[in-house]
Order: sequence, then C-alpha cells, then structure tokens
Amino acid sequence: MNMLKGALDRGLEKVVSRKLLVWMTATGLAAYGFLTSPDWVMISALYLGGQSVIDAIVKLKGGSQ
Repeated sequence: MNMLKGALDRGLEKVVSRKLLVWMTATGLAAYGFLTSPDWVMISALYLGGQSVIDAIVKLKGGSQ
C-alpha cells in the first residue's frame, strides 16, 4: 500500500500540485453539497495557507519537499 501511495504521489506531482488537488476536491465536494461553505473556507485557508508556509521554509533551507 505504501509503495502505491508513493507512486501515486510522484505521478500527481508531475501533473498537478497537491495544493491544487486539495482545493479542487474541496470545491467539488462543496459543489455537490457534501461540504458547507464555512467548511470549504476552513479547508482552503488551513491547508493551502499551511502548505504555503511549509513550502517557503523548505525553499529557504535549500531543500526539496
């Protein structure tokens, strides 16, 4: 299972960023009524904002994620 997840992650990184994938999933769930508007805002703000901070720190340290 872990190998499959790793392969899937590598494939997705080449096609689309994880941030965009999370945002598109949350938007799709909200569009079909599985998420409320406040939930969508919370997911967007926390995940996208949090990932942006992590990405910036990784770049400052010279590493790759």
